[in-house]
Parts: sequence; structure tokens; C-alpha cells
Amino acid sequence: MPSKRAMSVTAATLLATMLLSVPLWAQEPVEAAPPSSEQMPLAATRSLILDITETASRAVAVGERGEVLVSESRTDWRQVADVPTRSTLTAVSAVGDLVWAVGHDGTIIHSTDGGLTWVSQRRDVLDTSGEAAFDPRQGMPLLDILMLSPSHGFAVGAYSQLLRTDDAGATWTFVPTGASEANDDSAAADIAADPVAAGEEVGDEDNWTFSEDDLAMDDIAEPHMNAIARTGSGALMIVGERGTAFRSRDAGVSWERIKLPYGGSMFGVLGYEGDHVLAFGMRGHAFESHDLGSTWQEIDTGTDLGLMAGATLGEGGFALVGANGIVLTRSDASSAPISHLYTNAAQETPVLAGVLARSNRSLVVTGEKGVDGFTPDNKKQGD
Repeated sequence: MPSKRAMSVTAATLLATMLLSVPLWAQEPVEAAPPSSEQMPLAATRSLILDITETASRAVAVGERGEVLVSESRTDWRQVADVPTRSTLTAVSAVGDLVWAVGHDGTIIHSTDGGLTWVSQRRDVLDTSGEAAFDPRQGMPLLDILMLSPSHGFAVGAYSQLLRTDDAGATWTFVPTGASEANDDSAAADIAADPVAAGEEVGDEDNWTFSEDDLAMDDIAEPHMNAIARTGSGALMIVGERGTAFRSRDAGVSWERIKLPYGGSMFGVLGYEGDHVLAFGMRGHAFESHDLGSTWQEIDTGTDLGLMAGATLGEGGFALVGANGIVLTRSDASSAPISHLYTNAAQETPVLAGVLARSNRSLVVTGEKGVDGFTPDNKKQGD
């Protein structure tokens, strides 16, 4: 039997695998929308809900099977009918009451009324015929979206997909990042030289290690881009597989590939004032930079559980969530993170995939058991 630590890491890896719909090469196309007679599950408490955001009018959460939940109170949730996709939705972004969500099959949907009604903007279902069969990005998931204004934004995803829109999503174009020109062999060598970065349990009696499938990285593929954020200076940062990151100082016109000081995957990134960013992900690793990734400082999170999502709090604070119900909070940049345990009404500690900060003292969390409220205490777990 794998150790408790190994099983904890597996939970985080499992959720990451859900996002990428492993195996990537075996995805099946899905219907554009569910039949009107289909009874959808009670998503607020039972479904995998992967992301959440605030609009001008309400909170909007998205997840598996194209499910969209909305709430004006942030406590009582209802499911939106007639969403134009059954593809899993992985991320959502809003500017005022304009909302965009992305997901599997290259799906992008859009709402102009705070998430109440939706239209399809893009769908790129896997096609195994013709030239499309040789494009590893074709039909693959989009994993995050960041809208900078009502018309301008970016979506990122598997195989270094970076899409840009300048017309509110009417059209989306691929943006070159130079990812394929980087020496992926050197990245693999970095991991081979550092068993901790590779996910190996050094000295663990079970000798439990990540497989190549767990790393979700195909030998011939470009690195998956997992998350994108903007800083107060207007710079952009993308984080992804095997310590890969990309930064842009010119609003996304050009991109520079950089490396974090850890060879594992980063699942999320937060942007603060100036060029302050915080990246987090596999095995509880989190890194902070005040110069857009030129230098990094590791944060002692006190956990080896995967960190899947985060929200900024005032003065450099954060709320990070992840495997086994873990919630990490930091009230400001000078404070140490405090670990909390989220437990739902069924006394479960599910994997958490999204978080919305209502205040420094009140959170909304999403994950494999839907959406729920959570108020952290100010004590470290176990005190």
C-alpha cells in the first residue's frame, strides 16, 4: 500500500489528470449541448467544479459536463440551463458582467449578462483525419483564461496553446511563444538530476515515484500551460509543466520563456502590485518573485500536498487550496502561511480546485464535491 503521503500527492495528480482528460490522445468528442430532457446532477454539492469568479452582479462557477452555477449571495447556488456545451469547463474569467469560460475540446463560451445565458464562441473537437491529426494542440483542453478588458484577453492550455482575442472572443488566434524552440532535453536533465523535482519520494520506505503519465508530459509535446495572471504593472505570467513559465512585459505582444527553480508542475499563478507574482503547484511548492521571475524565493508552505488554485488577499496575502481539503492562507506579504483543513457537511476532505475570496476571513471553495463556503480560523492546523 502506498504511504499516506503518496496517496495525498495522488489526489492532486488525479485532479490535474482530470483537467487534461488523460489519455490526451483518446479524447472523445462530446455533444455541443445536453438534450433538454436530460436531468443534470445537483452540481452544487456533487459535481466536479473547477473554477469560480466574480462578475459585477454575481459569482459564477464552472465544471464538468459544461455545468455553470451562479449565486448572488455566494451561499445559495443554482444551475444555469441551456449552456451550449457538455465539455468540461476548466476556468472562467469576467470583466464586469461579461464572462468567458474555457474547457475541453478547445471550448470557449461567453455570457453578456453575468453568467445567466451563454453562447458558444469556439470549439475544436479532436479530428483524427487530415492534417489536423498531426497537430498535438488540435482538440486539446484549454486550462485557463484571463480577460484584460471587454475585448482583449488570452486563453492557455495543453501543448503550449496560447490564444488571443481582440474582439471580445469573436475570433481567437494562436500566439507564438517560442516554446518549441526551447531545449526540452535540458529540462528533462534537470529533473533527472533532482529526484525531488521529479516527484520521487527520496528515502520513503515505499519508494513511490511519479510516472511519466503523472507528469502529463508527452515526449514530443510542448509543455502544457496551466495558468495565466496579470501583475499591477500590466505584465503577464504563464506557468505550466516541469517548471516552465513564460512572461510578457508588453501586454502579450512578445513572450520570454523562463524556468522556475523547481522541475515540477505549477498549477496556478497570482499577480500582485508591480512585478510581484506567486506560482504554486505540485507537492506543495510555492515560489514568489518581485521582478517577474528573474529571481525567485521559495515559500515554506509546510505541506507536500498539491496546490491547485489560489486567490489574492490584501497586501500580498493569498488563499491557496488543493488536495485533501488543504487551505493555506497568508494575511499579508510579511506573514507566514497558515494551514487549514476544509471539511464538508459529509465530513469529507475533497480535492479543492478553485477559490474565491469574499474577504480575508471568508472564502468560497470549489472542487470534486461542488461548491461551498469556508471560513478559516487563525490557528495553524493541529494547534
